[in-house]
Amino acid sequence: MSMQTELHTGIETRLDGSALISAKNLKKTYRMGDVDVHALRGVSLDIRSGEFVAIMGASGSGKSTFMNILGCLDAPSSGEYFLDGISVAHMTKKEQARIRSRKIGFVFQGFNLLSRTSALENVELPLLYQGLASNRRRELALEALHAVGLDKRFDHKPNELSGGQQQRVAIARALATHPSMILADEPTGNLDSKTSIEIMAIFQKLNSKGITIILVTHENDIAQYGLRNVVFRDGRIIKDFMVETRLNPEEEMKRVLATSIVDNA
Repeated sequence: MSMQTELHTGIETRLDGSALISAKNLKKTYRMGDVDVHALRGVSLDIRSGEFVAIMGASGSGKSTFMNILGCLDAPSSGEYFLDGISVAHMTKKEQARIRSRKIGFVFQGFNLLSRTSALENVELPLLYQGLASNRRRELALEALHAVGLDKRFDHKPNELSGGQQQRVAIARALATHPSMILADEPTGNLDSKTSIEIMAIFQKLNSKGITIILVTHENDIAQYGLRNVVFRDGRIIKDFMVETRLNPEEEMKRVLATSIVDNA
């Protein structure tokens, strides 16, 4: 039996209700000297609330450009992007900033933590921008750190944490504002196999609680932790399918540990 069930590429309805994200014929062109670089060439996609979607593709395929548009960090050259039924193009800069701070949580490959501040203070940062009182910031930040298993290391600075722990702090920071979706750009790119599995287990747990996860990766095995894979090539979507056999973090960890024992024997 095939590992995957192919779907039609496009914006067909997959779940009940309206789409959380609806991209319609998005195009993005960058001017590089005298040359036009077409990063997106007419991308249409719906993502519904509660989905776990892995966006895949080689470098230069357009996946990161698409992610930046979804996160209101960039604007398309043409086409329409609706977030929760509202056209992002019609939002003011202030409204887009509010969306980024309240509705979307960001997780990056490089962690992007402030080196001289504690894990708690790093997680509090987006709450500070929202103007919350310090006791409320601390409460929400500790709650987020607990969700990723790092509440006992709240006072540690990034250089006192492993790479996996730093990524957990980054995920906690994304969670602190209680976003409706998390955008993760190559979140396991700097991590070893064991730590990558631990991070994907966290994403699966968050998704099981109703948080929409959209994750950019070039690794096929990481994509298999999601529920749906969308593959980009040359600025277009070439595949869009549901994952039929989803990877289980607990089983994958057993496999990795068993392989490690054999290799070290």
